[in-house]
Amino acid sequence: MKKEFIAVLDNIRSLLNVGSIFRTAEAIGFKKIYLGGITPAPDTLHHKKNIHKTALGAEEFLNWEKKRQTLKILQQLKKEGYYLIALELHPQSINITKLKKLPKKYDKIALIVGNEVKGVNKKYLQLCDKIVEIPLSGKKESLNVSVAFGIGAFWLKNLK
Repeated sequence: MKKEFIAVLDNIRSLLNVGSIFRTAEAIGFKKIYLGGITPAPDTLHHKKNIHKTALGAEEFLNWEKKRQTLKILQQLKKEGYYLIALELHPQSINITKLKKLPKKYDKIALIVGNEVKGVNKKYLQLCDKIVEIPLSGKKESLNVSVAFGIGAFWLKNLK
């Protein structure tokens, strides 16, 4: 059974990060992006123009939905049977490379990424089935959110 992947962006500030995530998600076959909280959507001339700088048209090919409350997005996805995976540095997170397969009973997967500074809201992490982090060995403790999304999305899409 082929798995369906979607993305949830929680309070991403940068139009360029949003565009980059659109481009990556579309390129690797994600079905949809939910834009939660303050995450900008390509729905005004200014936003379309700036998101397009990094999305390069992916925003036209990938379904997206803007909702003010990320919590409601996650609650709805849980009801629809999605397996929620947050990409976040957290005491309960596991190294993404230790995640070798996705649960067979789930054919719908949602990858959640958060704000460039604060990450995914801690309340939302409680709804997630899994919290993963990308192992780093440099002095910096985190990656740009769009880069982290790309690594996490590619890893998950290639699990069996």
